[in-house]
Amino acid sequence: MKKALIASTALVLSAGVAAADVTISGYGRTAVDYQENRAPGEKETQISARVRLNVHATTSTDQGVDFGARVRLQWDQGDDGIDSVSPGQVYVTASGFTVAIGNVGTAYDNAGLLYESEVGLISRSFGVSTDFDYFAYSSKSYATEDRLGVSVEYAVDALTARFSYIDPDQTGLTDTDEELGLSVDYDWNGIALSAAAVKDGAGRDGNDRYFVGAYYTLPGTENGVGLSFADDGIDSDGLSNDNIVTLWGDYTVAPLTTLSAYIANNGKAGNETDNAFGLGARYDLGGAYLAGSLERGYDENVRGDFGVRFDF
Repeated sequence: MKKALIASTALVLSAGVAAADVTISGYGRTAVDYQENRAPGEKETQISARVRLNVHATTSTDQGVDFGARVRLQWDQGDDGIDSVSPGQVYVTASGFTVAIGNVGTAYDNAGLLYESEVGLISRSFGVSTDFDYFAYSSKSYATEDRLGVSVEYAVDALTARFSYIDPDQTGLTDTDEELGLSVDYDWNGIALSAAAVKDGAGRDGNDRYFVGAYYTLPGTENGVGLSFADDGIDSDGLSNDNIVTLWGDYTVAPLTTLSAYIANNGKAGNETDNAFGLGARYDLGGAYLAGSLERGYDENVRGDFGVRFDF
C-alpha cells in the first residue's frame, strides 16, 4: 500500500512537471567601482559584484491562455542575504494583453528608452532620474510586506502600451498614496519612440514625473543616436528635481567593440554644474563581455567601472 502511494504521488508530480515550463535565467557580474569623494570614511575604489537568478514558471490552457509566475533571487556585494529573495508575481497573457499582480514591473520604469543612456558594466547614467523615486520591479524584499501591484500591458506589432497601479500598503495602516503609471513605445523605420508618465511616484503626493525619448538607428548598422526629456518630479524634501535633457549615442568601432556616450543637462538647485557626461566601452567575448565607463556628475565628481559580465 505504501509503495503504491509513493508511486501514485511520483506520477502526479511528474505529470505536473511535464505540463509546466520552468526556467532559470540571470547573470553574474563583477567590476572595479571607483567613485570620487565617496561617503566619508569609505574607500573610493571598491569591488562590486552581483548574482541574479530569475525563476520563471509558465503553463498554457487548451484555450491558448498563458499563465505564469516569477520570483527573483539577487545578491549584491555587501548584502547579508536576508532580503535577497523578491516578492512573487503571477500573470496571465491572452490576445496581446498581459495582466500581472504582485511584484510587477511598473509602466514608468519599463518605458523602452528610459535607461538607454546608461554606460559601463554597472549600467549607470546621470542622464536618468536623479533619485529613482518611483516604484519598479523589486529584486529584493519590500519595505512594507503588503504592497500591491497591478500592471496591464498590450503589445501588437510595433506598439507596446502599459498601465500600472501600485498601492504601497493595501492594509491602509500607513499614510501613503497610490502610484499610477502609463507608458507607450513605438518602433517605426529605425526610429524608436517612448513616452511615460507617473503620478505620485513612490506613493508621495505631488511627485509627478514625465518622460519622452526618441532613438534613431542608422540604416544597415547598429549605430544610433537618442534624445530624451524628463520632468524629474520632486525630491523627498519637496524640492523640484528640475528637468533632465539627455543626448546619447552608440557607435560600433570594430566587429566586437561598441562605444557609448552621453551628455545630460539638469538645472536642479544645488548642483555644482548643470552638465554631466559619460563614456563607455563594451567588448564582446562571445557568451560574456567586458565593459567599462568613465563619468562626471553634477557634483563634478568622477566615477568609473570596469569588469566582466556573463548571462545565462
